[in-house]
Amino acid sequence: MNNKKIDVFNHEKILNVLKELEQNPQTTQRDLSRKIGVSLGKVNFLLNALIEKGVIEAKNFKNAKNKLAYMYLLTPIGIKTKVQLTQQFFTWKLQEYERLKKEIEDFKKEISGNIKIELPT
Repeated sequence: MNNKKIDVFNHEKILNVLKELEQNPQTTQRDLSRKIGVSLGKVNFLLNALIEKGVIEAKNFKNAKNKLAYMYLLTPIGIKTKVQLTQQFFTWKLQEYERLKKEIEDFKKEISGNIKIELPT
């Protein structure tokens, strides 16, 4: 996997974490792990990194089972980061879409000379 794909993957996961926390600040790390499709350890790593960078803050609260839990809140930096990541991710997806369109057209040209098949447009 090249560095750009790693960056896109990590940015996508961070964006998914920020979206989930914005919608449900009281979510658990285990639920977050399930929702975004990464290991619990990766979620813990991402949350700690985001807290360290000031993107989110964790507040203690007591949940219904009398245990301490955390509420993860986006800071103003976090809101700005989420907007920037959304814009960046949108740009990457548009580029990927254009690349795939070109690749499909190239495949159509390649097979149209060899075999007559009707492909959906």
